[in-house]
Parts: sequence; structure tokens; C-alpha cells
Amino acid sequence: MADIFTLDFIKNIAIIAVALIFLNIASDAVIKYATKIAAITKLGKTSIGFTLISVSTTLPELTVALSAAVSGGAALSIGNAIGSNIFNISAILGIGAVILGIRIFTSTKRNKKVKVKNCNIIPNLDTSELSNIEFGLFIASVVPLILLYISTEAAWFVGLILLVLFGVYLYRLSKARITTEEADAEVTPQEKSKLKQFVLFTIIGALGVVISANFMVESAIAIATTAGVSQQVIGATIVALGTSIPELTIGVKAILRGHPNLALGNIIGAAFFNTTLILGVTLFVPVLTGAAVLVNMDVYLNLILFSIIINTFFWYFLSRKKITWQEGIVFLTIYALFIITTLTA
Repeated sequence: MADIFTLDFIKNIAIIAVALIFLNIASDAVIKYATKIAAITKLGKTSIGFTLISVSTTLPELTVALSAAVSGGAALSIGNAIGSNIFNISAILGIGAVILGIRIFTSTKRNKKVKVKNCNIIPNLDTSELSNIEFGLFIASVVPLILLYISTEAAWFVGLILLVLFGVYLYRLSKARITTEEADAEVTPQEKSKLKQFVLFTIIGALGVVISANFMVESAIAIATTAGVSQQVIGATIVALGTSIPELTIGVKAILRGHPNLALGNIIGAAFFNTTLILGVTLFVPVLTGAAVLVNMDVYLNLILFSIIINTFFWYFLSRKKITWQEGIVFLTIYALFIITTLTA
């Protein structure tokens, strides 16, 4: 362990620190311009989070998937995708809910006004927005189970179906419009004329988040590899956590600034894209290069089990339309158990 604390270790820590600064700036830009796009297009913050932001912030996972598909490292990509989904729902919602609860508690103690009326991070959702979240959560729950029972020969076909599902549903989302009070928000003609500019700024901000996170991931992987951590564990924990930094940063900030719709859309959208686009690429691309996907899905039983558990809790909390700091503690407890069982397996 002492061998870790070398010049390379110090360099990697410095890279992570600098990347965090850029991560903060870029995530602020994403939230600012994404909310403007939601108001102008009437797609709603949930749909903008589900589509535009999720596609951008899922780029780290896509990079891992493409690299794994051409190099035979499907094990890393699959572990990363499922592990990211667990992190996105349990850790991001858990951290956001707990921090919001603490913030409101301390503000109340100091007799100061708070921008958020209560610590429930489940907003009033339009029917189409709720449908998006429920469908994304359903896919994220079912697909990992299916993977347990597919053969190597059928893997490419399952991957193709997942890619088609990704494309079709993305098109369907682009046609949906909300009818809630959010859609009635006043938008000036000047803002409407700047829609393309806002979209560009949002994408640039999201890419800035992704690039900053990538530097952090590479440095974390270097440290973990030196410590002798296995590929499966790195994929399910460090890489999954690292590639989820964009969703974590944007999600928690959106919750604290009163835009939970944006956070929920981004989190579930990322889970949907991980399950369709990322796993689809991982399973289908190898057949284009003449390679087979050789993965023992039994090693992911722990990940799949925790994925089902966390998704079930989220379904329950969503049906009650309530996620406060108490539910946040439940999410974080489950994630802590996941990390413990993964590292000790």
C-alpha cells in the first residue's frame, strides 16, 4: 500500500482537484441553460434531463463501451453500466435528499428563508414526464435480468434490439410536450430566438462536465490499478462511480436549486441509456468486428440483485410521491451495502 504514495499518486490527486473546479463551473452552465430550453420548447425539465443532458453525460459510459467492444473487455463495460445505474438512483437521489434536508433544517434554525418549500424531491409531474420515468426505470430493471439468461450466440441480437429501442424511444420523447404549469412559464421573444444558442451552451457545459469527470476517472483508475483491484470491481465501483460524476454533480445541484424534475430526468434517462445504448453497443459492436462476447453473467449476480432492490424501492417511493431525507438515508444505506458486498465478494 505504501507504494501507492508516489509522485504519480500526488499527480493524480492534483488532476482530480483541478478537474473538480472545472466540473463545478460546467455543471452550473448545464442547469442554467437546460432550464431555459425546457421553458422555450415546452418539453419540460424532466424530458430535457432525460434526453439532452442524459445523452451528453452518458458519454463516459459510451466511451468505455466502445473501447470494451473492440478490445474484448465486455466485462468492464457491463459492470460499469449496471453499477452506474445503481449509483445514479441510490447515491445521487440519496445525497440530494439528505443534503436538501440538512440545508432546510439549518436554514430553519437560523430563521432564514429557503427557496424550497419542503425537503420532498419528487415534484408534480406531467403525465408524459411520469411515463418517461416509469418506462426508463422499467427497462433498467428488466434488461439486467434478461442478460442472465442469454447465450453468447444470441448476445448480438439482444444488443441490436436494445439499440433499436434506444433510437425509437428517443424519437418518441422528442415529440412529447408537457401541459403543467411549467409549460406556462413566460418566455421572452429574445429568449426564444436564442434557443439554438442555449442548446449549444448546454451541450458544451455537459461535455465540460464529462471531460472533467474523465480526468478524475483516469486518475482514480490509475490509483486503483496500482493497489491491485480487479477489473470487475473497478468497473462496478470506481469506474461506475467516476463515470457517474456528471449525473451526480448536475443531479445534486439541480435538486438543491429547486429543479428536481431536471435531476430525475437526468438520473433515469442515464439509467435508460446505460441499459439500452451502452449495453447495446457492448453486445452488438463485437459482431461487426467478427469477435464474440465472452462474458460469464453469473459474476454480475450481486450487481443485478442490488439493481432490482434499489429500483423496487424507487418504484415504491415514486408511487408515494415522496423522497425526503429519510428515504435518502435508505438509498445511501443500500448503496453502502452494495459497495461492502462487492468489495468483499
